[in-house]
Amino acid sequence: MATKKKQIFSTASKSSGSMLPWLGIAAIVILLDQVSKISITRTFHLGDSRPITSFFNLVLAYNPGAAFSFLGSQNGWQRYFFTAIAIAAVGFILYLLRRHAGQRMFCWALALIMGGAIGNVIDRILYGHVIDFLDFHLNGWGHFPAFNLADSAITLGAILFIFDELRRVNKH
Repeated sequence: MATKKKQIFSTASKSSGSMLPWLGIAAIVILLDQVSKISITRTFHLGDSRPITSFFNLVLAYNPGAAFSFLGSQNGWQRYFFTAIAIAAVGFILYLLRRHAGQRMFCWALALIMGGAIGNVIDRILYGHVIDFLDFHLNGWGHFPAFNLADSAITLGAILFIFDELRRVNKH
């Protein structure tokens, strides 16, 4: 009987934990994202570009759509659609963080994705579009679509999520 209690408590402690560190990571992502966007909008005019290296520019671009300007040419309904999707995703991420707060890599991934999603939602609510400013390009190959720190956090979170899943599958 004592052994069963010990197993229950050890299992519970592995899956439980405080959400506070993960919310802190998301808050840092949001803060860095918003400060960078405010800085770029105060320094640049829409369409301005400043070369930093032979493969990287700072630009000011507005994206009313989603990734790669998906649905960007629509008449404005996409602003509310993508905001609603992001808010639903944040709700689901909070649920997952509560249930799996002890799984470090999984929660890092979720915290990065949540922080990035909230950073872009703030833009959609305040401005009606997402502010992008990181522009990578290869000479002769064209430009990758401009993006921002929130997008970078979402991408890094997705990579960590995939890596964590692959690691988990390989254990079983």
